[in-house]
Amino acid sequence: MQIEDDVLAQDGLTLHEGGKSLIIACGALAREILALKELNGWDHLDLTCLPAIYHVHPEKITDAVEASVVKHRSVYAQIFIAYADCGTGSLLAAKCAELGVELIKGPHCYSFFEGNAAFEKISEDEFTAFYLTDFLVRQFDAFVIKPMGLDRHPELRDMYFGNYEKLVYQAQTEDAELTEKAKHCADRLGLRFERRFTGYGDLETALAQV
Repeated sequence: MQIEDDVLAQDGLTLHEGGKSLIIACGALAREILALKELNGWDHLDLTCLPAIYHVHPEKITDAVEASVVKHRSVYAQIFIAYADCGTGSLLAAKCAELGVELIKGPHCYSFFEGNAAFEKISEDEFTAFYLTDFLVRQFDAFVIKPMGLDRHPELRDMYFGNYEKLVYQAQTEDAELTEKAKHCADRLGLRFERRFTGYGDLETALAQV
C-alpha cells in the first residue's frame, strides 16, 4: 500500500476492512503499524490514523482521540490507542481511562521504540540528545525546521539546539538512504550523529496484545 507522508502528516489515514479491533494511532506510526499488521497476519486489526502534525500540536491530541473513539466504538469490539503520553501532560491517559480504552505505555514514541525499560535507563545520560524516528527523518523540514522557524531564521539554530550534543536516529528499518538523510539532519543542527536500530520496540509488544 502506497502511503504519502504528506497525507499522513496533514490528513491521517483510514483503513477499515471489516476487522473486529481498531487501532487509533498517530499518523507518524502508520507505516510501522501496517508493516507489523502484514508481518504478523493481523487481519483482525483495522487502522485509523490522526494527522501526524499533532506531534507539534499535542494540545489537539486528547480531543481528537476522544472524538475518534466516540465515532467508532459502536462498530468495534475493541479499540486500542497507539499513542503514548505524547506531550499531553497525562491528559490523554486520563481521557483513555474515562473512555475505557488502553494506550501504549511510555512518555513518547522515542521511549517505546527504544523499549520503555531501556529508554528509562539511558534517558538520564541522554538529556542532551535530540531524537528522530524514520518518519521524522523523512518529514524533518515539516516537523522540525519549519515549526521552529529555522527556514526563515537559521540563526536561531544555536538558541534551540545549543544545549544538545547529539542527534540520535532511532531506525525502525534498515534503509541506507534514510540513514544518510538522518546524518544530514544532524549536520543541519550542528549535532553529533548516532544511529540506533530499534526496530518496532514496544509498539509490536503492545499491538500483539490487541
